[in-house]
Amino acid sequence: MKIVRVDMDDPIAAWEEHNASLRVAREVLNDKNYKKLIFKAPGTNLEMELPEGHIWKGGSAQTEGGITFNPNMPTEEVFSLPHKYRVNGTVSSTKPLNYGGSLIDRFKLTFKDGEVVDFTAEQGQDTLEHLLNVDEGSKRLGEVALVPHESPVSQSGLIFYNTLFDENASCHIALGKAYPTNLEGGAQMNEEELDQHGVNDSLSHVDFMIGSDQLDIDGVFADGTTEPVFRNGTWAWKKK
Repeated sequence: MKIVRVDMDDPIAAWEEHNASLRVAREVLNDKNYKKLIFKAPGTNLEMELPEGHIWKGGSAQTEGGITFNPNMPTEEVFSLPHKYRVNGTVSSTKPLNYGGSLIDRFKLTFKDGEVVDFTAEQGQDTLEHLLNVDEGSKRLGEVALVPHESPVSQSGLIFYNTLFDENASCHIALGKAYPTNLEGGAQMNEEELDQHGVNDSLSHVDFMIGSDQLDIDGVFADGTTEPVFRNGTWAWKKK
């Protein structure tokens, strides 16, 4: 009940406030238009370039008739897409991943030019290998999502072993297919055009959690200057 805010005195008002907060986050990120994100935490040092024209989304949506609704509850993320050929470094999971009924836990991936070139898992090594070999695109990233560590799902301390719930506890990235709608004009592009813009394609899309209260994220502008986006697992601008 607490996770989806229905324990509040006025759940509708609570959701309106939450959606407004997500809207601010995505508007800030879209205005910043970072060229790269750099993730640093224990076991993680990852540099991720974002495609030109990337769009951050998240929170409420609207029907064609203009009615606002939340397609997912809970929802704590704002998300976009990495450039499929421009991710380098190492990232470590912070929560178990339930993939096809098998558990993958305490795993680490190393990327070079967007592709996983090395991987280890303390549990589920064979399952992780299978996940990475679904097709050519399953070794590359299709999503990056930012979620503050103080989200209700995170604060519950629960692991649901269901990605649609667990992804709302933590910053996460996804192996596999990207959403073309996270790119300006992407929905109208053909397969070749999407590839040229760095949009990944795959039969699979598997989110896994990389966030914690030790995660720092820096945003890098096109001119090379940087600024903090996350500090200690939450939005840097909220810590000022």
